[in-house]
Amino acid sequence: MHTDIEEIDQDRRALLSATALGLAAAGTMALMPSPLAAAADPEAIRPFHVKFRDGELADLHRRVAATRWPDRETVKDDSQGVRLDTIQKLAKHWKGHDWRKVEARLNSYPQFITEIDGLDIHFIHVKSKHENALPVIITHGWPGSIIEQLKVIKPLTDPTAYGGTEADAFHVVIPSLPGYGFSGKPTEPGWTPPRIAKAWATLMQRLGYTKYVAQGGDWGNAISELMAVQQPAGLLGIHTNMAATVPADISKLLASGAPAPASLSADEKRAYEQLDDFYKNGLGYAIEMNNRPQTLYGLVDSPVGLAAWMLDHDIRSYRMIARSFDGEKEGLTPDDVLDNVTLYWLTNTAISSARLYWDTAQLHGGGFFDPRGIQIPVAVSAFPDEIYQAPQSWAEKAYPKLIHYARPPKGGHFAAWEQPELFTAELRASFKPLRDQI
Repeated sequence: MHTDIEEIDQDRRALLSATALGLAAAGTMALMPSPLAAAADPEAIRPFHVKFRDGELADLHRRVAATRWPDRETVKDDSQGVRLDTIQKLAKHWKGHDWRKVEARLNSYPQFITEIDGLDIHFIHVKSKHENALPVIITHGWPGSIIEQLKVIKPLTDPTAYGGTEADAFHVVIPSLPGYGFSGKPTEPGWTPPRIAKAWATLMQRLGYTKYVAQGGDWGNAISELMAVQQPAGLLGIHTNMAATVPADISKLLASGAPAPASLSADEKRAYEQLDDFYKNGLGYAIEMNNRPQTLYGLVDSPVGLAAWMLDHDIRSYRMIARSFDGEKEGLTPDDVLDNVTLYWLTNTAISSARLYWDTAQLHGGGFFDPRGIQIPVAVSAFPDEIYQAPQSWAEKAYPKLIHYARPPKGGHFAAWEQPELFTAELRASFKPLRDQI
């Protein structure tokens, strides 16, 4: 299902010649889907193949080598942010990182582009060989990408080769968010989670799926939950690994900076303390992207600056990543981290991805973790090192049709990426009650 490289190059050269687009417009999007097919039918599903130019990789490595380093932090912990020792180890590892292996891995899966609501949407689409497989659309977040889900594609689509049965099979759709990865970059405001949720329903309909489920964490959770609120035809239920369950009275206390109420259970108290720490010490990146994403020019000019910004998402993920550069094997590897950062760099999506925060902030809606009043089946996997581990008591109140709740023994914000076996097991168990509806 892959488009031949030479054919894509010829199509792109023809398009550039015909429209007088310069090199900057051709950009770092590597090999584009056929523009001729796009012109004929904007709703067509066009094959996509990834290959960046050698010069783009050489420029990346030159910039990493030329990094101007700051002074070391003045404390002996990570309270001032990403530590100099960690980011210098990352830069050193970048020299030996093989992006071509990432391209080969991406190109081993069927990838496509289709235009939805005026924007090109990139997605991976892998169909199971099992006839009664359940279609699922899986959405990443920030600072993630489709790289997050690559480890779970085969276990989900080919369960009999990964400890499951034919009854566990999924057809898997993994889109890149607007402004992320290989999807188009919006040129006007308004690509918010509700709009993306509608686009994802259109995508699943366009692929011919009349009954399906949705999964997500981070922005992927917001989009999946909004799909559940919108209840498009065919959506049977959703699974989240970063649930929005915080009760209104708890949100008010957190906003005031108050200590955890004595009435909370042990699980609720831990969740409260996790959220309290995140709101007080971990929201800097989100506040800047909510308010002034266009100011982040340094992320577009410095690969190391981009990497540091992406590493500093939440404290438990950062510490896990820092340990990986010290040789610890649990969770993400240094190559995992650089696969994702390099994708952001080569696609020049540091600022276009950040605008999702700004666009969402203009909605003046509720908080990210506020319940949304979902009335369809929901499954929750509460990983221990997530921003907060949603308590079952809160989940039961937030989701009247809670069909699964579990607390896996390990894993954090990037659950599918960090713990693919546990994540796969959770999806199999979560959606088992809905399979008789397909």
